[in-house]
Amino acid sequence: MAGLSRHELSERLEVATTLVRSGVLRPGRPVRMVRALATLRRWGPTLAGGYAVAAVRDPAAVAVVDEDRTVTFSQLNARATRLAHGLARLGVGPGERVALLCRNHAGLIEAMVAGSMIGADVVLMNTGLAPRQIASVLDTTNALAVIADDEFIGSLESVPARVHRISAGPGPGTDSMIETLIAAAPTTPIGPPERAGRVIVLTSGTTGAPRGARRPNPPGLAAAAAIMSRIPLRSGERIVLPAPIFHTWGFATVQLAMSLRATLILSRRFTPTDLLAAIERHRATALFAVPVTLQRLLELPPPVRDRYDTSSLRIAASSGSALPVACVTGFLDAFGDVLYNLYGSTEVSWASIAGPADLRSAPATAGRPPLGTRVAILDDTGAELPTGRTGRIFVGNDMLFDGYTSTRTPDPAPPDGPSGPDGPSGPSGKDVVDGRMATGDRGRFDADGMLFVVGRDDDMIVSGGENVFPREVEDVIGALPGVVEVAVAGVPDDVFGQRFVAHVVLAAGVGLTADAVRDHVRGHLARHSVPRDVIFRPELPRNATGKVVLGALRETPENPPDDAGRGQWVSR
Repeated sequence: MAGLSRHELSERLEVATTLVRSGVLRPGRPVRMVRALATLRRWGPTLAGGYAVAAVRDPAAVAVVDEDRTVTFSQLNARATRLAHGLARLGVGPGERVALLCRNHAGLIEAMVAGSMIGADVVLMNTGLAPRQIASVLDTTNALAVIADDEFIGSLESVPARVHRISAGPGPGTDSMIETLIAAAPTTPIGPPERAGRVIVLTSGTTGAPRGARRPNPPGLAAAAAIMSRIPLRSGERIVLPAPIFHTWGFATVQLAMSLRATLILSRRFTPTDLLAAIERHRATALFAVPVTLQRLLELPPPVRDRYDTSSLRIAASSGSALPVACVTGFLDAFGDVLYNLYGSTEVSWASIAGPADLRSAPATAGRPPLGTRVAILDDTGAELPTGRTGRIFVGNDMLFDGYTSTRTPDPAPPDGPSGPDGPSGPSGKDVVDGRMATGDRGRFDADGMLFVVGRDDDMIVSGGENVFPREVEDVIGALPGVVEVAVAGVPDDVFGQRFVAHVVLAAGVGLTADAVRDHVRGHLARHSVPRDVIFRPELPRNATGKVVLGALRETPENPPDDAGRGQWVSR
């Protein structure tokens, strides 16, 4: 390790310590250890390499459980190998792209690994896309093939004829095209491709059309160690994953499970009671979910939740959108100190992680940067701000995305040098300063080194000359008894330039008034943060990943929602 700085040596030691503590690195049968190391050297830390190593180390261990079957690591690797041969016969190979339009099930994991085996880029498609959007994504990503669950085959009618359409069926034993490809393919092992394939995750599209973001392959096990340094995951975990795998958080869970040789417990659709039943039935030790999933669990009456034994659960990890303060405290009280909140994005992967102790002391915190991650708060000129000052959040780690994608030709890599609003920028305009990429959010560090996210750059409004963010208003309103959900958005205002509108979902039978909402906010925040308008809705509009669709909220009382039965405007 000559030439490494003291800091670099210390960080590598901490990575190794974390991997040993988690059981990722542990002694095994000598023959298997030798084969596993050789496999890892050949394939690298790709999906194909990770699952191949797991098949060598723990071939009989369960990799995936879904509604239809239980699959071991050995079985998964064998089926993925045959599927890779089948895709290759269709012309899918290094540099080509195969899109996956599937819900969470074992077949989706097999298809992801198969694509990795032949060096293809795998495009994870949002199952909530409309047919027109599906066709657009397949066109802009230049996909050669699409593998889709049977329920989505009808949405592929307008897909270009050049794209192979492969039915994934409901599972093995069906006459779907994917099973035909697997049955007709040889079992001959496949060697590593000349070019490692990558995974392309679509951005959520809450503020516009979804775009493909290329995820880099991990440079090694340090990426998994970063998460494990703040979330105490262990080898062999039983992980329930209701978060969609096409979402960055769901895909990250697959990568972690691969490194941990953990069991993924999947289901195609989510209901709160089914999720609790799965935790009890499989004695699940970890839950990886998006915030709205945790909220749905808390909406169940306590007697219903108490029917299920969730005592095996050590970890409930949430990411994907802001975790409301009321949800944080409610979940900790209902399920114990098992909650971990990861703040990140499709572009920067992770920035910080809050553990149960952090969330107990400061429910609104995003936590602290994990191992190997650098977070800075910068002003609009690129200068670092002191503790307590709010500015733009920049993140540096080993998993910054490679850029947005439209064709097979790679976009330029992000520059390494400093940049600012008038200087160089990273992929597709993302600002990069000293190797740290802008998240698009604003936040601050407190005196204890904990990060607080106040809102997105484009969520900030200027009301009466004051810069205000919706997040803190949402947290204050969300703490009111009887408030189930709340979202705050800015709208134009003739007098103040902009103003806030609060969209509130109440529990059944709660008679909260708009004046009560405003008075509560006025008692906690400055006057420019008080929403002048309040709309009570039966639910908030969300996309398939559970994020609130901002465009559906940015309406004014002068232009109320078309569906008047969904909510009632209440103005000052």
